[in-house]
Amino acid sequence: MDHSESRSRDPNAPSENGISEQDFQYKKVDDNNHTTDKKEEEKVESIEKIFESKEVPSWKNQLTFRAFFVSFILGILFTFIVMKLNLTTGIIPSLNVSAGLLGFFFVKTWTKFLEKSGLLKQPFTRQENTVIQTCVVATSGIAFSGGFGSYLFGMSEVVAKQSTEANDGQNIKNPSLTWMIGFLFVVSFLGLFSVVPLRKIMIIDFKLTYPSGTATAYLINSFHTPQGAKLAKKQVRTLGKFFSFSFLWAFFQWFFTAGDGCGFVNFPTLGLKAFENRFYFDFSATYVGVGMICPYLINISLLVGAILSWGIMWPLIEDRKGDWYSADYKPSSLHGLQGYRVFIAIAMILGDGLYNFFKVLGHTTFGLYHQIRDKNSRSVLPVGGRSSSPSDSLSYDDQRRTQLFLKDQIPIWLAIVGYITIAIISAATLPHIFPPLKWYYIVVIYIFAPTLAFCNAYGCGLTDWSLASTYGKLAIFVIGAWAGASHGGVLAGLAACGVMMNIVSTASDLTQDFKTGYMTLASPRSMFVSQIIGTAMGCVISPCVFWLFYKAFHDLGVPGSQYSAPYALVYRNMAILGVEGFSSLPKNCLTLCYVFFIAAVVINMIRDIVGKKWARFIPLPMAMAIPFYLGAYFTIDMCIGSLILFIWEKIDKAKADAFGPAVASGLICGDGIWTLPSSILALAGVKPPICMKFLSRKTNARVDTFLTS
Repeated sequence: MDHSESRSRDPNAPSENGISEQDFQYKKVDDNNHTTDKKEEEKVESIEKIFESKEVPSWKNQLTFRAFFVSFILGILFTFIVMKLNLTTGIIPSLNVSAGLLGFFFVKTWTKFLEKSGLLKQPFTRQENTVIQTCVVATSGIAFSGGFGSYLFGMSEVVAKQSTEANDGQNIKNPSLTWMIGFLFVVSFLGLFSVVPLRKIMIIDFKLTYPSGTATAYLINSFHTPQGAKLAKKQVRTLGKFFSFSFLWAFFQWFFTAGDGCGFVNFPTLGLKAFENRFYFDFSATYVGVGMICPYLINISLLVGAILSWGIMWPLIEDRKGDWYSADYKPSSLHGLQGYRVFIAIAMILGDGLYNFFKVLGHTTFGLYHQIRDKNSRSVLPVGGRSSSPSDSLSYDDQRRTQLFLKDQIPIWLAIVGYITIAIISAATLPHIFPPLKWYYIVVIYIFAPTLAFCNAYGCGLTDWSLASTYGKLAIFVIGAWAGASHGGVLAGLAACGVMMNIVSTASDLTQDFKTGYMTLASPRSMFVSQIIGTAMGCVISPCVFWLFYKAFHDLGVPGSQYSAPYALVYRNMAILGVEGFSSLPKNCLTLCYVFFIAAVVINMIRDIVGKKWARFIPLPMAMAIPFYLGAYFTIDMCIGSLILFIWEKIDKAKADAFGPAVASGLICGDGIWTLPSSILALAGVKPPICMKFLSRKTNARVDTFLTS
């Protein structure tokens, strides 16, 4: 999602703070109530003893045609969903549950049909299920790390026109299918090769938890037990019902959107004055579903941020029009009210991101120091090629998993040669795509990238928090300032952000997958190959899906439109700040930015000081910042989703835990996949037949007078 950004986490509360800002990609740690607590595991029978009678296929047999065919179909589905979320609010929930569930359902249906026909040659195993899960998440992950709603689209003329600074030709790169696919192919694989030699350290020696990877493994293991298979069938049925409802509801709404400001999405549910300040329920099944998946604290934080900004601050600043900023500026001008919205949101995002960057870096350094100190009897670090015999003190499950995890090695020379080869190709290719991004900038990034990828993967294992977007923002400032304003620094900074984000994001994703594979006895080789194939699929599918949006919706990226791509403007303005400084900000905006930057740091410090018990009542600055720019409409949807889940849990907690994620996934998938037929209809020139608008009584009287005169 963080995925990705997937993909930020609060180290003190991994199950509560699921934000990867763009940056806001949530991975639920306790999916489907499959606990990752070791004591709970000890109470039940050993998981591997349940599967003891089942033969583990070789790594080649885990990579089946049907697995990649299903992954391709699901990859397209989830890419549409992630792309829609990217281009609307940037809030992306974890799709792990739905990917695992739908992968299981499709292949199980396939194998049952073949079994009845007598043509089944290979049964469906949990290892194959893990391959599908890995491939689908890798494919849809490119829609996040590819920057289609952030840095990549931020290079375009549409977004550049919204700023008066750095909108000349050398700082603009309009989207094109060919260069986007080429760019993704040369930057998306480096992260995979950078962490392969250290997989044994992460999984076996340091025993990092990787909560999301562990939760996914529990989910897949449970599907392949008799009881779990029955529950999975019911969950798929529930998902299918809500998928159909969500798809049909989106189709129904389309009929009433013949013009600007038409349709249910503009229904002033809380009154016209509230609607003017973007407080309304927009009938989006997607964000009701997202609200059901995201923790209560995130949804409440979003609402608090919306009330603080659109309910209090923006009306007060608007009253200063003519004093703080010129009344002649358009509403979308960054020298007017829009500037306060964008830059104060950036200040909070940077404050939260940098605080957590240094906190996770501290956790990583401290944890790494203790891990190495505890293993000081060894002369060297245990890298991928060196095996060690499982300790006698390990449980049966751990012994079995360690034995198979160390069985199929990925040669270190392959990782090193792969990394150097791709780095050389990338350094030679990228300056042709982005002329301001010189080859030596890329070489410097690639020298530091393996260390940063390791830090991100290690920190993610400790805290479930991936800081891919934060590393990307650091690259924006460093490379942008290095290139300078007169040499296309804005474009160079945005391109460098893409290079860095792709490396650190795919590195943490792969180590999560190694953890999932370790717990389902899937071979590291099959995980690595699956991740490479999924990434390659994503490098083609994501640009194609974005291109469909780009061609179908001509107001893409325009503030206030259906697909406004809010983070594209945010990332571009970060690049402008890095290159040109603060001179262009409106009056008192810089002071307010300092206040909110410090506030974000202080709130995070207070959350850490008071501990988990009280931190769950303190809002998250990153979540609060998102509605500062976007408005409150989607927070209303998400809070309604939270309310539905809360009431359901009060009535029947067991059923809510089992079927809540399936209901939420159905709502998200149905509404998300409607974007495919709606894009095709828009490209074909088919327009909705009805415009449904909501007017005040006074405006309505004027319209009636005009029509009857």
